[in-house]
Amino acid sequence: MKPPFLQNKNGIAVLITLTVIVLLMAVVMELNRKVGSSMEITAVVRNRITLSHMTASAVQVGMAALIKDKIDSGNVDSLQEEWADPAALNALLEEIPFEHGKLALAVSDELGRIQVNALVKFPDSQAPNDAQFQMWLRFLRFVQPPEGPGDDDISPMSIVDSIKDWLDSGDNDAITGANGAESDYYQTLDPPYHCQNGPMRDVKELLLVKGVKKLLETLGSSDLIAGYLTVHGMTEQEGQKFSFPGKININTAPLPVLAALIPDGENPSLAQEIIAYRDEMSAGKYVHDLTNPNWYKSAPGLANVTIDPELLTVQSDFFRIEAAAELDGVKQTAIAVVQREKDKKTSKWQCRVLSWELE
Repeated sequence: MKPPFLQNKNGIAVLITLTVIVLLMAVVMELNRKVGSSMEITAVVRNRITLSHMTASAVQVGMAALIKDKIDSGNVDSLQEEWADPAALNALLEEIPFEHGKLALAVSDELGRIQVNALVKFPDSQAPNDAQFQMWLRFLRFVQPPEGPGDDDISPMSIVDSIKDWLDSGDNDAITGANGAESDYYQTLDPPYHCQNGPMRDVKELLLVKGVKKLLETLGSSDLIAGYLTVHGMTEQEGQKFSFPGKININTAPLPVLAALIPDGENPSLAQEIIAYRDEMSAGKYVHDLTNPNWYKSAPGLANVTIDPELLTVQSDFFRIEAAAELDGVKQTAIAVVQREKDKKTSKWQCRVLSWELE
């Protein structure tokens, strides 16, 4: 016998109606959820596209500032100039017509860093550059703790020998020093890989070199790579040859790099005197002229110090531009390394992008 509610046609109709309503409500709720999720995804994608345009625009502002500096200031580059002044750069950013979001811009001199590829005399690709070799040793001694690492693989000499072997074109058993390394060493690792035997394209490649990663872990900081080293600085020569002069811009170099420039036998703490002299201001204006590479001799305690002229310059055409944008809680940073050069057809200054990285 059928239940009473099934015997009543009106009851059946009500039941069917309720079932349909419940099903429709479930469908509507699912559609609403999908639409909401889709809208959120669309908003995020839209924001990221907008952020890409914002950071690209900021990089263009940085390039414009560098070109203007080249036209106005000629062949001297220093932290006294507009491109190195965050306040001046932010004032330029205010001219960009983005209604929402925030922008920040910073420009730094790539030749204020130690140029990794200059350790070897390219294009010969075999012999080490002695001035660069000695500077590397001083740099690593400065950044390491006074008591030393206590590990032969990460001693300054071993690290420099291994970097030299990674760069030079000779891949044989004749490693540099007692702790250098060629492909026969790297092939024993898991996973195995080959020695580069040529210039580095990215400074992070240093992490593949014997001892470097272990050294950074010992120091507890990646600033050794991030802040003080670069793979850029290549100059072209006739016959499609190239070289890495490796000269450091004393007007922009940070403390550890300046300390590496101080010759052996002198106190590396004199680097602090160089910075103090370089940054000295009076009535809101810089005091000292930095157009001559030997201006450092006027700093306290450096009158009788002579930095190897092969390591010094006061000019650069390689720069790092970092543009950060934020919109609705989403952030994006573009890091572009550019080379300032003259257009061969128009003879006008321009900035050529050497690398572009998004974070």
